Amino acid sequence: MTTTMWRQPKTVWSIAFACVISFMGIGLVDPILKPIADELGAGPSQVSLLFTSYLAVMGIAMLGTGWVSSRVGAKRTLLIGLALIIVGAAFAGSQDTVGGIVAFRALWGLGNALFIATALATIVGAASGSVKQAIILYEAALGVGIATGPLLGGWLGGISWRWPFYGVAVLMAVAFIATLTTLPKTPPAENPTSITAPLRALGHRGLLTVGITALLYNFGFFTLLAFTPFPLAMGAHEIGFIFFGWGVLLAITSVFVAPMIQRRFGTLAGIVGALLGFAIILAAMAVWTDNKTLLVVGVIVAGAFLGVNNTLITETVMKISPAPRAVASAAYSFVRFSGGAVAPWLAGNLGEKSIHLPFWVGSGAVVLAVLVLLTARRIISALDEAPGHGAEEVTSRTEAEALTVGDA
Repeated sequence: MTTTMWRQPKTVWSIAFACVISFMGIGLVDPILKPIADELGAGPSQVSLLFTSYLAVMGIAMLGTGWVSSRVGAKRTLLIGLALIIVGAAFAGSQDTVGGIVAFRALWGLGNALFIATALATIVGAASGSVKQAIILYEAALGVGIATGPLLGGWLGGISWRWPFYGVAVLMAVAFIATLTTLPKTPPAENPTSITAPLRALGHRGLLTVGITALLYNFGFFTLLAFTPFPLAMGAHEIGFIFFGWGVLLAITSVFVAPMIQRRFGTLAGIVGALLGFAIILAAMAVWTDNKTLLVVGVIVAGAFLGVNNTLITETVMKISPAPRAVASAAYSFVRFSGGAVAPWLAGNLGEKSIHLPFWVGSGAVVLAVLVLLTARRIISALDEAPGHGAEEVTSRTEAEALTVGDA
């Protein structure tokens, strides 16, 4: 990895910072799930709706991100998304019922959809160096956000379960100001994107296959994230530190280990190996769910496999489809977050019947994800035949062209 990846325009660093804060929202609620359930008299299946509403709205809204950004420009889309996250987080922390929190988490999910899809395309377009380096930078922001989310949630959650929501609102306000002041104006596209563009993009077999793979893998991912705090039965601080360790490993492997594995074994083998490793961890957690030490180790070690998978599969999405990158990203996110939305609710319901069952189902879904991915092995393997695994330079595009994602 060259130093080029770290020499980026301030636009890229501004969006990367906002990505860190945005991705905090995924793991932020982990340490406070049980405190919310205890204080508001709710069960795991009810509290898991904090993930479900967030992810369901985010997934569906992904279909309209290109339509919006092509009409108002990337900068305004990012700012609208950030503003919705601020409102959603602040009001979620002010609710006195689980239903109220779930509703404002849905608004948060809408804002995240507008922000995430546009941010990924913008970073890939505006970054110096190759597509591979831009995606690693994006995944690094994701990893840092996911790592610090539980830490912040545990620290503030030790005061009150409301404080993590307020903390995100304040940090997102900082990200809003940074984006407003550092990102150049981006005019609407000359040819606005159709709202059906992401659905049409899913007609590409490779993109659809990778999307379904991610949908199934997300059953395991969000089982780990949304259900594990209940059998652990620890305080907000302890849960926060456990998932912080998970996020740190995820960040490290996504930036440093994933590229090495790709060079040594190839993209397909790297993804398959990471997913199988994750499936084995979930199976072990299913067998020894009563062993808190094993659950803690399982959560943290899972971060290593998830980091490798996230980087390789995101890079695959950006290169496998002939559709513009923002369209491919939106289409992929629509499919994968659909799985993410069902998983927490399903895990919560299954967990009320047996604490072992959610982990078994998650492990089985990840194995199924591998089988689905292998049906497109020729398409994915072809990506590795290109120089540098298809990591074409992005510096040939002007920043203005890159930030105008209207063709996306």
